[in-house]
This record gives sequence, C-alpha cells and structure tokens, in this order.
Amino acid sequence: MARPPTTERWPASNGLASIEEAVGAFSLLRDFFEGAIIVDADTHITWMDARYRELLKLNSSFDPIGLPVEDVIPHSLLRRVVETGRPILLDIMNFNERQFVVCRIPLKDASGAVEGAIGFVFYDNVDYLAPILDKFETLHKQLTRAQAALTRERQTKYSLSSFVGQSEAVRELKAMVRRFALRDGAALILGETGTGKELLAHAIHQQSDRADGPFVAVNIAAVPEALLEAEFFGVAPGAYTGADKKPRKGKFELAHGGTLFLDEIGDMPPAIQAKFLRVLQEGEVEALGSNTVKKIDVRIIAATSQDLEAKVADKSFRADLYYRIAVLTVHVPPLRDRRGGHRPDLRSAARADHARGR
Repeated sequence: MARPPTTERWPASNGLASIEEAVGAFSLLRDFFEGAIIVDADTHITWMDARYRELLKLNSSFDPIGLPVEDVIPHSLLRRVVETGRPILLDIMNFNERQFVVCRIPLKDASGAVEGAIGFVFYDNVDYLAPILDKFETLHKQLTRAQAALTRERQTKYSLSSFVGQSEAVRELKAMVRRFALRDGAALILGETGTGKELLAHAIHQQSDRADGPFVAVNIAAVPEALLEAEFFGVAPGAYTGADKKPRKGKFELAHGGTLFLDEIGDMPPAIQAKFLRVLQEGEVEALGSNTVKKIDVRIIAATSQDLEAKVADKSFRADLYYRIAVLTVHVPPLRDRRGGHRPDLRSAARADHARGR
C-alpha cells in the first residue's frame, strides 16, 4: 500500500501532527485492511488512501478532501463516532450495491478530546464474515426460542372456565371475578387452602386489559426470608459477595405491564412489608446495590388462607399495606358450602388443559 503523503496535515490546533502520524498508529493493520479514510472534528474528509478510492470507484479527477464524509460515502457512521467518541469496531456498510466490512475508531488528543476519526475497510465482501454471521444467526434463533418459552411460562395457564362448579355460590363468584377483571385496582383473594385462589388470579389477569402482559407468580411462603428482597426488587451486579456480575431482574420488573400474583401474602415478613408498600405507593423499584430507580406498572393480586384482619389487629401485618392490596376483595367459598358444585382444584384444570393439547 502506498504510504499517505506527509504534506497533508491537520490544523495545528488539533494536536495531531500529520495524517502520517494517524495512520502510522495503526501500522500493524496495514496488511489487513483494504482501504482507509480520516475525517476531522467536523467530519470533513482530510485523507483517503488510493485503495479506498478504487473500492469506491471514484473518478481520478474527483477530489474528496474537504467534503463532508456523507457526500462521498452516504452510509458512513464516522459522524456518530466523532460525536460520541466511541468506536464501532465491526460493522457492515452499504455502498451502492456493495457491502464493506468496516471498522471506525475515534482520534483523540492528549486531553481526550475527539479530533476526528479513522475508518478502515477490512473486506470488500461480507462472505469473509460467513462463519461469524452463521454463529450469530444460530445464537439469535436460540435466544428467540428461549424468549418464546419464557413468554409462555409467564402467561396464564387457567381461565375462569377452569373453575369447576355450578352452585349459586360459584356463579356469584365468577360474576364478581368478571367485574373485578375490568378494573385495574389491587385484588385480594381470601379462602381456605385448596379452594382455587391461584386459578382465580389467572382468570382475573386473563380477562383484564393486561392479558397480553406477563403473569408472574410468587409463593411468599416458599421463598426464604433472606432472599425475598432480592426476589422482588432484583439485584445489581456485584451487590454483595458472590453476586452475579450481570443484573438480575426482580419479580416487579418481570411483571411490568402485567400482573404480579402474591400467594400466601400473610407470610410476608414485616421488614419486606414496608419496602413493598413503598413500591405500591411510588410505582418504582430500586434493585439491591443499585442507585437507579425504575418505574414499574404492575397490578397486584394477592391471596391468603389467613385472617389478615386479625393479623392487622395484632400488628403482624401492616394496616396501610392491607388497605393497599384489598381494594377489591374476593371471598372464595369453602368446598363444603358449594352444594351442587365440584371441587375446583388445579388438578382438574390441568387435566382439562392437557386434553386440549396445551
């Protein structure tokens, strides 16, 4: 490759002595790129090597020096590199009907101020990237399948028709659930163990305006108290010794735009109750170890077999939290009071779903 002329110099104020100095900084790459271009802080072309001119099929009489880079290379992103100061290390750039594999790097002075950018064409044919593109396509397909599976898991599994029974009590209950589904307030489902509280939570979500959003369920009694805060609010990278280096979303964030179902809410520890109440009041969460507050839009549906009013009276459950989650209250009648009905347990609903091929 012909060495660039040393007579082409940057303005003295830029601190970069010459075009030769800029390209010389990348001398190890000279045998690997097919062309190079340099722009100044205004993204005007200050130098272009002969091979790049040939790739672009520029007329020998055409002088690109001093022109905005987009006037010569319409799809160039050198302006973005200059404006952000961040490199674009690998990209595919279209030029007419051709595609170039390019790299763009900002040029900075001793103080770190961006003076311009340099761009390289590594290949004039994207076929060289076929192995990388094939691997990316495979990973993308795997990610798409995983996201689809996760979405299915976060959708409701049961509908109101899954709640079996024909008694008057069951009919009144279903009518109430349909009315409450059309409202967006928090709902509290009260009833004995095995009466179908979670099934009704699924049904409320499915018939609400949030049906297309996620349905995230948490059994508070099944989560160790020490992990509840992380479970609900998430964890920032390195929040504590042994924490993952990647952020972990909490259940509130996962349920954004949908419904968060809290089973056995009567078992929620007092310390978590206070933080939980604040999320409901402010509509925002802050992950453990993070200073960033995120807005969330979640409908709360809670369920318990305990007497929450008694727990409020003995101060083991916060009264203000109780009134926040009991905007709409559903009392599920016990099985013994459902004359003429059938046991609406989850096993029968699961069998019905299996018969439908779900």
